Amino acid sequence: MEVKRRMTFTLIVMPLLLIFASGCGQQSIITDKSGVARLNDNKVYEIEFWHTYSDAETQILEDQLIPAFEETYPDIRVHPVRQANDAELKYTLISKASAGRAPDVVRMDIAWIPEFSQSGLLLPLSDNPDYDEVMSTLQINTGSAGYYEGRHYSLPVNMNTKVAIYNRLLLKEAGMTEPPATFAEVIELARKQRLKIGIGGLEAWKSLPYIYALGGKMTSDDYKKATGYLNGDNTIKAVEQLVSLYNEELIDSNVISGGADNWEGVKTGSILVTDEGPWFYSVFQGKELKRAVDSTVAVPFPPDYGPASILGGEDLVIMQGAEHPSQAWAFMRWMVREDSQIAMSKTGLIPTNKEAKEIKAQDDSFIPPFTQALDHTFLRPPVKHWGKIDQIYLKYMTRIFQGELSPREGLTLASEQIDKWLE
Repeated sequence: MEVKRRMTFTLIVMPLLLIFASGCGQQSIITDKSGVARLNDNKVYEIEFWHTYSDAETQILEDQLIPAFEETYPDIRVHPVRQANDAELKYTLISKASAGRAPDVVRMDIAWIPEFSQSGLLLPLSDNPDYDEVMSTLQINTGSAGYYEGRHYSLPVNMNTKVAIYNRLLLKEAGMTEPPATFAEVIELARKQRLKIGIGGLEAWKSLPYIYALGGKMTSDDYKKATGYLNGDNTIKAVEQLVSLYNEELIDSNVISGGADNWEGVKTGSILVTDEGPWFYSVFQGKELKRAVDSTVAVPFPPDYGPASILGGEDLVIMQGAEHPSQAWAFMRWMVREDSQIAMSKTGLIPTNKEAKEIKAQDDSFIPPFTQALDHTFLRPPVKHWGKIDQIYLKYMTRIFQGELSPREGLTLASEQIDKWLE
């Protein structure tokens, strides 16, 4: 879908105040004109910003955040370019950065950042004199994703994680007023009531929360070793339990292809529990949103063995070859301000700004379970070859679930191959 043209609106200026004025579902960010910042008195710079925001997120970006930024920085114009969030985007960015023709700012999945930073495709942000000041305002769960050899290459702009989402009626019929406290109890309930668990796929993003909730682990804490962790006794036991559920048809056979509609299954009561991010709710409006909220209960994955909610999100980066890095940094700072983050959070994005996140954690929307889960998250290994590692993990998990290898055999083979890429 094409990016909507930026709608014209008037910024009302009041000193040191942020006013959100509602109207037609929109808001306006009001800034102090007396504090207008200029990086150059004569020249107007245009920076190119590539992003993968949704329709609703793009509307706020183009109707509110960019116009307010350009009002405050009249010598900078932001040209937003919406992209599809897929592998083609990743390889396009690699190609452009390698050739020195990349966009100035990119909102990038945190799983990609180690590969880009360790390949010399990003500019270090920590060289900016106010970097530490900016970072002090942010929750930095994702910080290690952009850290490499003593420098930081990314600025966390939004976080996400996945929680366990239960069907409310199935819990009530089982005589429960709230979800089970441990995932072992979830398995017991599923077996007793013959209820399905909706794992969406076997790749790391989709299956690791279940493994971690059952006591497993993918690598050492320093991300340097998989052997002894991915094929450790606790992980093997966790995978054995999931395979057993699969063989009992309590996990849908589509888990191998990732094709089951777990969203609808949980809402209608054919699935006891699935895992999903805040977009499980944020993509709906009106009656559909009410239906989703009323029919489900969302809680963090139980951290009985340590962090069990997988951490995701997007960071802002400046690409190698960016034409206007100083102006790009000014825009990035703007995007992580409290007011900017609160405006974008209306779409379901979880802020990284501490003050904005605190506000969202206390509201009465569907966001609080996700902000609670952020206190118990684990990060996919922030290493250059994560893409290769995820492929290996998926390959052997698939063979395990297909019955070609036992969990011990498959996880040991996977660990040996993953160790080579971790080196």
